[in-house]
Amino acid sequence: MPMPIRAVSSEDLPLLQDIERAAGRCFRDIGMPEIADDEPLPITELARYQHAGMAWVAVDRADTPVAYLIAEHIDGNFHVEQVSVRPESARQRIGRSLLDHLARRAEAEGIPALTLTTFKDVPWNAPYYARCGFQPVAEHALGPGLRTVREREAAHGLDRWPRLAMCRPL
Repeated sequence: MPMPIRAVSSEDLPLLQDIERAAGRCFRDIGMPEIADDEPLPITELARYQHAGMAWVAVDRADTPVAYLIAEHIDGNFHVEQVSVRPESARQRIGRSLLDHLARRAEAEGIPALTLTTFKDVPWNAPYYARCGFQPVAEHALGPGLRTVREREAAHGLDRWPRLAMCRPL
């Protein structure tokens, strides 16, 4: 039975940071300790997504978040800024459920696609998103908003590992 998905509340915001830290630890096991140690978004930034109505959590029976997704409008699409699942809740289709939730909302609003940027060679990144219907976007085909996202990521040092933009047409 799928986990319920609901909008993020103010009380959830610190839990989103905890989820991000827990999910990030997996990167240490594949030789990416800098990613594992990277701090999650500040509460004020997470609150910006919440107030924009672009933040959702998947919750357990006690209504405790075990995963979250935040998104924004970029280049006319919904851009997945972050989707994270607690490691103990992984492999239960929770991340996919959050992505599908966003896709349904996008379709209802006439948004043509979901986009995201991710690590190309991390198994639970680009290969996972490909199984969820995302396709690589060539660098030359990036819109101005996605190009800006990629530039910010490079400035943050994420380009030490191969990255790419992906799109899921709806």
